[in-house]
Amino acid sequence: MRPCGTSICWVGLFAILIGTAGSQTDAADKPNLVIFYADDLGWGETGAFGGKDIPTPHIDSLAKNGVKFTQGYVAATYCSPSRAGLMTGRYPTRFGHEFNSVANKTGLHLKETTLASRLKSLGYATACVGKWHLGGGSEYLPTKRGFDEFYGTLANTPFFHPTNFVDSRLSDDVRKIEDDSFYTTDAYADRSVDWIEKNKSKPMFLYLPFNAQHAPLQAPQKYLDRFSNITDEKRKLFAAMMSAMDDAIGRVLAKVREIGQEDNTMYFFIGDNGGPT
Repeated sequence: MRPCGTSICWVGLFAILIGTAGSQTDAADKPNLVIFYADDLGWGETGAFGGKDIPTPHIDSLAKNGVKFTQGYVAATYCSPSRAGLMTGRYPTRFGHEFNSVANKTGLHLKETTLASRLKSLGYATACVGKWHLGGGSEYLPTKRGFDEFYGTLANTPFFHPTNFVDSRLSDDVRKIEDDSFYTTDAYADRSVDWIEKNKSKPMFLYLPFNAQHAPLQAPQKYLDRFSNITDEKRKLFAAMMSAMDDAIGRVLAKVREIGQEDNTMYFFIGDNGGPT
């Protein structure tokens, strides 16, 4: 789906917050929220917006069964400020978040309240699974900004053997993944499905910011094999990465359906800043 504007998404989300603010009842009274956030994805790559060479059936299903924002825009033109806008519902220039966060030195200003914090106060289980990029210092970690759980990287990283990786179920320590079979997109789907199962009795907010389609272009052979017809190697890698992301989204949709929450779940598919140039 083409990126929907931060302001548009927050209009809908704030309507939900207002509607549920006075109630701390069971999960059936509160919709689950899932945000899929793609990295460096051009709006015309998906089938829903005219893409022809990379099948994206699960992303396309969201557009077919929902709303396509044809004039929606994100809050900034690159990674961290765009995420700051999404998490706060404000233009990042309003609070000085105009550049990418640098290692442990900077992050989303601590005076800013995140969407996760607001939803957590309403009784939601909250998880960030994927690329954070809003600060790597201890005070900036997702688990300090409203998320019950964080599984992912603090900034951009390779898809294989990712660095700056945190699994809050273990600790907030940063480490490098040494497992040769680990591929971030697949791993994020694994953890998301597991988290949904563990929290199915509660209203859920899952924020899934993929590092796909950001460089470096890397994909397992099983996804590359789907695109033997593409001769340009970079395009083939891009297609394989996107196919993996679509599969991951499909697994989340299937899990929500399995637990009987399909009709009580709102999905958003958003690109962080458009395609790379």
